[in-house]
Order: sequence, then structure tokens, then C-alpha cells
Amino acid sequence: MQNVNWNPKSWRDRIALQQPVYKNLKALEEVEKELSKYPPLVFAGEARSLKAHLAKVSKGKAFLLQGGDCAESFTDFNAVRIRDLFKVILQMAVVLTYAGACPIVKVGRLAGQFAKPRSSDTETIGGVTLPSYRGDIINGMEFSAEAREANPKRILQAYHQSAATLNLIRAFAQGGLADLNQVQKWNLDFVDGAQSERFSDMASKITQALAFMQACGITAENTPTLHETEFFTSHEALLLNYEEALTRKDHLTGDWYDCSAHMLWIGERTRNLEGAHLEFLRGVGNPLGVKIGPNATREDILGICDILNPHNEAGRLNLIVRMGANVILDKLPKLLESVKSEKREIVWSIDPMHGNTTKASSGYKTRSFDSILNEVKAFFEIHRSVGTYAGGVHLEMTGEDVTECVGGMQAITEENLGCNYNTQCDPRLNASQAVELSFLIADVLKNRNL
Repeated sequence: MQNVNWNPKSWRDRIALQQPVYKNLKALEEVEKELSKYPPLVFAGEARSLKAHLAKVSKGKAFLLQGGDCAESFTDFNAVRIRDLFKVILQMAVVLTYAGACPIVKVGRLAGQFAKPRSSDTETIGGVTLPSYRGDIINGMEFSAEAREANPKRILQAYHQSAATLNLIRAFAQGGLADLNQVQKWNLDFVDGAQSERFSDMASKITQALAFMQACGITAENTPTLHETEFFTSHEALLLNYEEALTRKDHLTGDWYDCSAHMLWIGERTRNLEGAHLEFLRGVGNPLGVKIGPNATREDILGICDILNPHNEAGRLNLIVRMGANVILDKLPKLLESVKSEKREIVWSIDPMHGNTTKASSGYKTRSFDSILNEVKAFFEIHRSVGTYAGGVHLEMTGEDVTECVGGMQAITEENLGCNYNTQCDPRLNASQAVELSFLIADVLKNRNL
């Protein structure tokens, strides 16, 4: 893939939105230089493998499940949190595969999801104004002048934590935790009783099927996909200094890849066609995503396609719709109809989280499970009516028993939000809500595939 007039630094000639202001530029340059010498976190061949899977998604032959933390944390980093998130994604994937009769491409929002865009550059509390918290890779959440100063050394800490997370995820994916014979052990103790029972019933049927297959000679020893799974990583490519420093030229193809993750995406606030983020990502070979809000136009979509996928490669571009349950029925059909005739290779997925954020009377940011579900259902129905594929779902979720989103079978109320509200930034689905949602999506998928 040849990119005219592009190099890993060419984004620096464009306007880069949502970037921190570093006071010590020399320290930043030293960190960038050091990071550029570190080993890649992922490999170009892995990114190409994900692109091949996403090409199947674009044809309606597979489904993308992308999920994880809104923002990873330095202080709450531990193996149990990573394991529990991995288990929930495995649960969701097996529900979607078995009940929805569809192969699932599993992509986590982890091992790099440290930077967050903000609606304001500053925050004021008690008459004191400080820079906004932009994620642990940039500054600290504590409301103090020292914590809120952008610190380039945090970039290296984010790299090391991402490397440790990836190391553990690869061990889980290939070392036996993902073995379908262990499917009963994926259930987490605190998952809602009804969801746990439903998953256990399905797991028992899978176990019976595996016993039959084993009797026929199909075992984990001769069929590795029964024992291990492919699991890919992704994050928003927001802090371009970090992304540039981890960009490498693949010695097999001569193409550039951003080796900080398998998939990178651009947010709604930074997808301007002339901006630095599209300029940077157009030159790397990874699969790419772009968030699409309610104000997106046909010209926006085609411009993004022209810049990021000029050769119209299947699996290269994932457009992640985030409009809100009350808006999507009005906005998305017209948008899909306007670009359908162009025959662009696009994976369409739905982020039902960001357009459904509200503030509870208690002051907590929250999201309604019903609104999330309604937007997902509308997304499928719109694609069915237009004649295009609803290819995936993009969720902010956790394997923990948090109380951040209201509703679901757990019936979390606004009064319950303070029980275990533990997010770094935005409210996430807890494990029980995520599994419940996967069963509901599976029903829609099954009907699509009939």
C-alpha cells in the first residue's frame, strides 16, 4: 500500500485537535525518542489477520464484538480486572456464536485505551480552574495543579501497562482459558441469576455437542479453535505523539503499521477531513474505525472513505455509528441510502453508549440499558430496510459488578448508582448487563441469518 506524500510525521503539519499542552517539549521529545526504540506491541501480520476477518463482517458473514473500558487506569490495573473483562467478552461471543449462529470477531478496548477527548479544555471546581482530565496517559484525575499538568513520562507508563495487558491476554487466549471445554467456568459469580442460569443452560448444550464431536474424533488436539481463540486489541488513536512513536515499517511488505494496537479508531470530535488524525491514520495498514455522529453527512462519509480507504479494501474501514436512541431512526436511514449506491467497502457497527448518556438527579453520569438496547435494535432494523449489513457492536463495558448504567434485569436505579460507581470517565455496562445484551443481540442476529 503506497501512500503519496505521507510519513509518520506528516500529521504535524495539520491541525491536531484534542491534544494536551506539554510545558516541557524537550522532555516530550526524549520520551518519543525512547518509545520509538521499544518493541512493537502488536505485529503487522496480526493486523492483516483482523482485516481479513473484518472483510467477512462487511459481507454479513461474521459479526464484530468490540468492547472494554471507557478509559484504562494506572491505579486500578491488575490481572483480575483483565481476566474478568476477557471472560465477559468470551461469554458474549459464545452467546452470539451459538444463539446467533454467526462467527464473532472479538476486539477489546484495552491495552492502549488511555486517552479521552473532552468537551472543554478546563474544569472549574470551587472557583478553581484547572486543565481537564484527559486520561492517564496524559494527566491525573485528582483535582490539583500538579496532577492535571500533562506529563510526558505517563506515555511510557501507558506503554508498559499495555505490554503487560497484552501478555496476559495472549496467555488467556492461547493457554486454555478460552477452551470451549471450560465454557462453564467463564460465568462470573456476581452475574445476575437469570443470566447465569441462561448461560449455564447454553453451556451445557455446548458441552454435550463437544462430547459428541470428541466421539467423532474432533478434539482440541486436532482442532485448535476449540482450545484457543483469536483476540484483538483496539483504542482511540487520540494522542498522536504516542501513535507515531509506535509506528513501524513491516519488513515483509514495506508498509507502515501503527503497532500500538491491531485496530485504531478516530473519534467524532477529531474526524475532520483536513485534520491531523485522518492524515496520520491514512498512512498505516491497520484496520481503522471512525465514530459517526448524528450530524454526519454524505460528504463526510465519502470523504472519510476517500482518505482512509482509497483502494476500497474490504475490512479496512469500520464506521462506528453513535447517534442516540432518539435520533438514529431519523438520521441513519437517510445517511445509508445516500452512500449505498457508491458501493464503498464499509463495516457498519453501532456504539449505543455515547449517544445515550444522561445525568441522574444525583449528579452521576449514566446510561439507560433500555436506550442502549433500543438503539441496537433500530440499527439492525434500519440496515435491514436499506439492504445493508449491521456488522457489529461497540460497547463500553467491564467485567466488574459496577452500578453505572441504569436498568437491565438487575433493575439498577438512579438511587443505586452510588453503590459501586467506579468509572474513570463514562458509565459502563457491568458483566450482567453485557451478557443480557448479548442474548438480545443474538436473537436479532439469528433472525437476520434465517
